[in-house]
Amino acid sequence: MTAQAAARPAVETTERGAVDVVALGESMVTFLPARPGRLADVPSFDRGIGGAESNVVCALAAAGHTARWVSRVGTDGFGDHLVETIARYGVDTSAVGRDPHRPTGIYFRTADDRDTDTHEVVYYRAGSAASAMSPGSVDEDALTAARILHLSGITPALSADCLDLVRHLCTRRADRGPLVSFDVNHRPGLWKGAPEGPEVLLDLARGADLVFVGEDEAATAWGVTGGPDAIRAALPEPATLVVKQGSRGATVFRHGEDPVFQAALSVDVVAPVGAGDAFAAGFLSATLRGLPPAHRLRHGHLMAAAALTVPGDLAPPPARAHADRLAALDDAAWETLRLGPGWTAHAPEDTEADEEVRNP
Repeated sequence: MTAQAAARPAVETTERGAVDVVALGESMVTFLPARPGRLADVPSFDRGIGGAESNVVCALAAAGHTARWVSRVGTDGFGDHLVETIARYGVDTSAVGRDPHRPTGIYFRTADDRDTDTHEVVYYRAGSAASAMSPGSVDEDALTAARILHLSGITPALSADCLDLVRHLCTRRADRGPLVSFDVNHRPGLWKGAPEGPEVLLDLARGADLVFVGEDEAATAWGVTGGPDAIRAALPEPATLVVKQGSRGATVFRHGEDPVFQAALSVDVVAPVGAGDAFAAGFLSATLRGLPPAHRLRHGHLMAAAALTVPGDLAPPPARAHADRLAALDDAAWETLRLGPGWTAHAPEDTEADEEVRNP
């Protein structure tokens, strides 16, 4: 929890009015090692929170948008911690259900990059309260009273009921309401014993209005290689498709427009976690503001850089004026920009357009 997040007042929850973004998904209490090493060797852990969808709305709330998180947690201390922590970011948690019969999920992980052999993560989420979410167990009005509904491919992997819920929300119909944003977030470990998982994700993505997918995910899940154009050919339905290309950058496709690419930023990485969720939050923030496609991608990269330069999943975003100023740099200045820990604390006037943003 950052000082900035703690200082934000909780959203008034006496009425569930419309918000900018609502996200549905499981959040868990996460235990991070107090020092590097194997889980077997670490003697103590620091407590945090983790959840793709709640990460997105926490970042959006910290950036000044109204946001709601819809989920279920147990009637236990971990559930209390999740709801209270997420609410302190300014997120409306009034639609989070409490389940007296199922626990709140928790997990332990090492600090290493998820893509390395040294990374370990152990989940205790089977039978969790969130895995029991279904079309009848959540407040659909709370989900649809928003400009954007954000979902991910993690939720449908939790249970058949969760899949039914996400499938219902991704079904195209005239009265669907908010723009549906879907982050594919393919996690093979969650689909063990369910070989249909990749096709399920493809079907859900086809029903969304805005889709985030990585080149690596498309190759692993669907066998689609050949770059962003090949992925767009496999996913022509969404009005907006964002293809994340790792350290190279990202490309956005929109119906009736030429694709737009923006290079990723050079970042002094502190911890390689949370960047994908932060990128989605930055892109959605710029979408809510009606910014052009190139700036939506740049705001995604800036939010991702904020997450990469702190130890945990969540980071204080740059002030809006600061982010706008960086997003407006010319291509040469953007491509030479380098961001390090503490960069979000700079005021806009602290940074000249042709200089790198370095540690304060």
